[in-house]
Amino acid sequence: MHSRDSRRLVLQRLASLIAVPLFAPACSRSPEGDGRSSAPSPQGSAPAAPAQGAPAAAQGAPAAPAQGAPAAKVKLALNWVPEPEFGGFYAAREAGAFAKEGLEVEILGGGAGVPVVQMVAGGQVDFGLSGADEVLTARARGADVLPLFAVFQTSPQAIMTHESRGAKGIADILASGGTLAIEPGLPYAAYLKKKYGFSKVKVVPYDGGVARFVADKDFSQQCFITAEPIAAKRKGSDPAAFLVASEGFNPYVVVVITRAALWKENPERVRAFIRATREGWRAYLHDPKRANEVMAPLNTAMDAETFVAAAEAQRPLIETPETREKGLGVMTRERWETLAKQLVDLGVLEKVPPIDDLLVAAR
Repeated sequence: MHSRDSRRLVLQRLASLIAVPLFAPACSRSPEGDGRSSAPSPQGSAPAAPAQGAPAAAQGAPAAPAQGAPAAKVKLALNWVPEPEFGGFYAAREAGAFAKEGLEVEILGGGAGVPVVQMVAGGQVDFGLSGADEVLTARARGADVLPLFAVFQTSPQAIMTHESRGAKGIADILASGGTLAIEPGLPYAAYLKKKYGFSKVKVVPYDGGVARFVADKDFSQQCFITAEPIAAKRKGSDPAAFLVASEGFNPYVVVVITRAALWKENPERVRAFIRATREGWRAYLHDPKRANEVMAPLNTAMDAETFVAAAEAQRPLIETPETREKGLGVMTRERWETLAKQLVDLGVLEKVPPIDDLLVAAR
C-alpha cells in the first residue's frame, strides 16, 4: 500500500494491544520491538484432498479437474499472521472449495518484513497477498506480479480521535490542533498532508498501540477501523474513527497476486484458485466460526471474542453493493487508474503504468 514495501510500511500498529486480549492488527502492523514482529510466522498447511471431477468446461468457464486426478499443490503467502482479514482463504480450505478445484493449498503465515511480493515474483510461492499500491510500485520496479482478487473493497485505514473533541471528519481533526501519531512516509499520510496540511497538529511517530490515545484527550492517531478503535473502547476510551477512503484515497487491500509467468503457463490453475477463493469468502462471511477456530491456535495474541468482533467489523468493507452485483473480489480499471494517478501525483510513481496489462488476469 505504500511508497516502499506496502505491507512492511504498514507494520506500524498495536504494540500495547498484546498486553491485553483485545484486538490484534488487521492489515496495518506493529513496529519492531512490540513483542510481535520477532515471533515465528505461523503456518497452516492444507490437508491433501482428492480432486472432484466433472467434464472440462469451455475456456474461461469453471473447469473441474478430471476424476481421480492428483491435486495440484500450491502455496499462498499471507502478509501477516492468520486473522479474520484472511478468513476466506482458511474457509476455502476447510470447506473443500480448494479441493473441489483440484488444489491442495498450503497457507504460509506472514509477519513483519516478510517479502511477499518478492516471494511471488521469484516463484517461491504461487500466490500472495498485498496492497494495491504495493502492486503498482512493485510493477514499476519490474516485478513480475499481477493482481487477481481484492478482498477489501474499502481500505480500513483511518484516523482515530476522541469523540469528545466533536470532529465530524479528518479535516476537523487536522484543523483542531493537538497531537497526531502517524507514519508520514505512507502514501495515505502524504495524501492527507497535501489535501489538508499538517501545520496545525503536532506530528509524532506512530508507536503501534493505543496507550497514549487512552491517556491523552488531545491525541489522535492512524488506525485500522477494525482494530484500534475497538481496543481503545474496551479500555474505557471514546474513539471516533474516520476512514481515509472517505477522503478519496482508497486502494484495494488484501489483494491476491500471482506472477505473470504462472498466469501465462497455467491460466486455468489461476482461475481455479480465484473461484475457490471467492467461494471461501462467501462461506466466511456467512459463518466465520470454523475458519476462526482453525486460525486461533496460529495467532494466540487474538482471543475468540476478538476474532468474532474483527470478522463482523470488516464485513461492510468486503461486501459492498458492487460485490453483491459483480461478485466478491471484484476490481475495476477505474479504481486502479485512479490510484496510479494519485501515486504519480504524490511522487511515488513516475508515470501511470498500462492498466490493461496490469489487469490481464483479472478479467
